[in-house]
Amino acid sequence: MARKKEKIRVNLELPKDDRTQTNFIALLMLGIMLGMGCLGFWITNADLVFKPANGNPMFINMACPDSFDPNDPMGPTFAQNQTCWLTQEAPKPEVWTEVWERVTPPGLAKAFSVPGMSQHQMSGSETVIRQPMTLSVSAEAYQEYQFEMVVYHYDFGSNVQEEILRIPCAAGTTCTGSVPHVEPGGNYQLHLLFPRPSSGGNQALLNTVDFTLSVDVWDGVPENMNNKSLWLGPEVNLGPISMRPTMFVNFFGIGFIVMVYPAAIYSDRQMQKINAIEEKFPDFLRDLAEYWKGGLSMNLAVRTLANSEYGALNPEVKKMSDQLSWGIAFGDVLEMFAERVGTPLVKRAVSLVSEANKAGGKISDILVTAANDSREIQFLKGERARAIGSYIAVIWVSFMVFLGVIVVLSKVFIPAIASSNSGGESETIGNMQINAVDPLFFLVVFFYGVNAQAMGNGAMAGIMATGRLSTGMKHAGMMMIICLVLFNVAAFAPELIGVPASVGLSPDIGYIPITGG
Repeated sequence: MARKKEKIRVNLELPKDDRTQTNFIALLMLGIMLGMGCLGFWITNADLVFKPANGNPMFINMACPDSFDPNDPMGPTFAQNQTCWLTQEAPKPEVWTEVWERVTPPGLAKAFSVPGMSQHQMSGSETVIRQPMTLSVSAEAYQEYQFEMVVYHYDFGSNVQEEILRIPCAAGTTCTGSVPHVEPGGNYQLHLLFPRPSSGGNQALLNTVDFTLSVDVWDGVPENMNNKSLWLGPEVNLGPISMRPTMFVNFFGIGFIVMVYPAAIYSDRQMQKINAIEEKFPDFLRDLAEYWKGGLSMNLAVRTLANSEYGALNPEVKKMSDQLSWGIAFGDVLEMFAERVGTPLVKRAVSLVSEANKAGGKISDILVTAANDSREIQFLKGERARAIGSYIAVIWVSFMVFLGVIVVLSKVFIPAIASSNSGGESETIGNMQINAVDPLFFLVVFFYGVNAQAMGNGAMAGIMATGRLSTGMKHAGMMMIICLVLFNVAAFAPELIGVPASVGLSPDIGYIPITGG
């Protein structure tokens, strides 16, 4: 018995190969998941809902549950910070550099201070805190005079002098010395001891004494948090600009940007491709009518036009030609083409041509009518875009003006108000009372307001321009990106977001007299 031949099945349903909608939904769902993660990180750091008694953000308490007690009103100690990988601290170098000119015997001296952590912060710490001090000095003189640099320490309320460091040196050389640890607090003094030489002592002179005193200081505040235990993230320096790109408030804007912007960009680009196809579609219908008038069948006309130049429409014409070569009916080919493009303009024209093809008769007139109709609709779309363009410009200008005003307020007004009552108490100026303000609170409120403005303005601009929400989300995403960049570059200054200010070694302005020599 002869074996029955198997049928060869060819899948010609090319519209099913179009994955535009699937890609859009996948991109949108991925963006929503990532955006919700960013918003989750923001809400657990923003102190709007979760307010642990220890002052640490909820995110830190959840990330290191064995390190902190959320119900401890005293807040975390240094020992607790060191047990969490997110809050481990490192010393910061505090540097005092100065040049003393025309130093004569018996020398000069200045007082300075060494900052450090409080005893409460250090309680329970098994880590030995070391604050090394390094002193480097060089002097210029006409002779090789001998001198010494000495560091003394006095406890508070005590006149007992404790020598910490002594460096003998000579003019024309560079001398360096260090000690492994200096205690914070008390009074420190740096003395330049310049004894009068035995010969020519009346004219002894050190023209310049250049020194650098450095102490590695522990301030008790983790690098990625501010002095109110709010998450700031690591510092990033771009030339003269200091930024905190992973600061908790940034994730509010980043969350919405990630949720809507990538999918909106993808959808908008797909619509641009479809618009490019629609622009050439009237030309294709007109040429199809001319070939029909010339006596060619629809199948042969389409296969001939596949070699013509229609820009973005070329791949679709080539698909129609291939389908016709496989013996698919012309009406089915047109319907599959309309399904692939999926716009009302193409569906309307294809439906008109398909019905005329079924009815028979002079189809060339129908093709010309469909081409003219499509061209008129394209013209009306262009007119709408030109008419709406001025309104879109007004929306963008109003947003940029609003953003500029907010940034100026954040950069000028808020610091002035904050500095007027930096002591943390209310002040009275005439009949007006100014309450103590937290600059970061106002910055955060301004940032939320500008982002809300961006979402509303962007959505309205896109809907007015094309009638599609995806275009509105594209405008909103661009506005939020501008807001995010501008706030981080201009408004989120270290002193306003609560970055601990460098205390420094605070050297005295005047000199301490030295007797003897």
